[in-house]
Amino acid sequence: MTGPITSLQNPRVKAVVRLRDRRHRDREGQMLVEGHDELRLALAGGVRPLTLFHCPAFTRAADAELLTRVAALGAEIVEVAPPVFEKMAYRDNPDGWLAVAPVVGHTLDGLRLGDRPLLLAVEAVEKPGNLGALLRTADAAGVTAVIVCDPATDAHNPNVVRSSRGTLFTVPVVAASTADTLTWLRAHGIAIVAATPAAARDYTAADLSGPVAIAVGAEDTGLTAAWLGQADLAVRIPMVGQVNSLNVSAAAALLVYEAVRQRSTRPPAP
Repeated sequence: MTGPITSLQNPRVKAVVRLRDRRHRDREGQMLVEGHDELRLALAGGVRPLTLFHCPAFTRAADAELLTRVAALGAEIVEVAPPVFEKMAYRDNPDGWLAVAPVVGHTLDGLRLGDRPLLLAVEAVEKPGNLGALLRTADAAGVTAVIVCDPATDAHNPNVVRSSRGTLFTVPVVAASTADTLTWLRAHGIAIVAATPAAARDYTAADLSGPVAIAVGAEDTGLTAAWLGQADLAVRIPMVGQVNSLNVSAAAALLVYEAVRQRSTRPPAP
């Protein structure tokens, strides 16, 4: 273990802060994982940190075992003073754990689909908090993978890690273009179910028990014509209030859990 680092001007501190910016993450191929629970899930998902910045003043004695685990994986352990950690941290009330790790990534062709894949396709998601919430739902529901199409924010954004509570590392996440995703879905015989307020059929009346990709779009514009034109089925969520749309993460949760419900009551097709 090196350190402790006490200077806010230390070059390593500045390098960590720069990783909040997407350009630096893409250039370095590195990302930040902050928080004990998030780091624990990252390790479980196969992530191998490069460096762990650790502030004993903020950590709990009961969490010390994680330090040993990270060190055993070959990561450099760097102790930092509280003011330094607060500068590097990107969330309020930090708990003293901040790792630099290689970016995680999956490809469409590398996904393991199984017999009845349940995929969530998200087009042009803008807010890291929404993407993080979508990942939490995907993890809880056992979704096969999340495909982020033409993303306006990247999955390695520190706020995605935070809002996903670490489930970025437990669910395969693929970033791909809409065109590539649609071609890949067709090649694998996966039905496309598009969520849109203009649909005539309620989502509970659709058959979501087979191989399916549930597609949701940005809240302000919804799915583009590319998705709506290729969809095998369009479904809507009934809206009886004054607004005509739900938060994208809430809408996706309804559709995904309807698919889960149907799969629990309907056996696989022969």
